[in-house]
Formats: sequence, structure tokens, C-alpha cells
Amino acid sequence: MPPRRPLPLFDQVLVERSIAKTVTKGDIMLLEKSQGKILQATVVAIGLGSKGKCGEIQPVSMKVGNKILLPEYGGTKVVLDDKDYFLFRDCDVLRKYVD
Repeated sequence: MPPRRPLPLFDQVLVERSIAKTVTKGDIMLLEKSQGKILQATVVAIGLGSKGKCGEIQPVSMKVGNKILLPEYGGTKVVLDDKDYFLFRDCDVLRKYVD
């Protein structure tokens, strides 16, 4: 049975950050300090959406599997099955990459 992923509440998005590249195109090894913070991620789970002023549900603007660009700071770190994930609000995501 595959591991279950939690369902984020409201307009929250659960993401997994991309892995930092440790080697450049010219085969130069990068130190961890010089790699910088990884701002790209993949959406793992989404909430149902937030309530509007009239009580209607406004769905989250992305789907599971979307590649996104995150802000440098923010989000809540969540550890599941010894893997690091992050929770962000839908409106905090900077960009959704088009396939």
C-alpha cells in the first residue's frame, strides 16, 4: 500500500522542493554554501480551497504534479516519512510553470 499524503486544509499547498544541483554543466562540483536556496518545487497535495465572501468555495489554482516557483522565505516545514515537505498558501506561490 503506498504511503498516504495528508490533505492540506483550505487554500494550503503541500510541496516538495527540487534537489539542488551539485555539479555544473562543466563538471565543476559546487559547495553546499554556494548552491543557494532551492525555489522550485513540485505540488504533492492541495487543499479544497478557501471560502469567498458569499460562502462559495474558491478552488486552489494549481493541481498535483505542477512545477511551481516559491518565495525565498515563508512556508511551514513538514516532515513525513523522513522526507521534508513545505506548506504554502495558494496566494504565496509566485509562479506556476506551464507544461
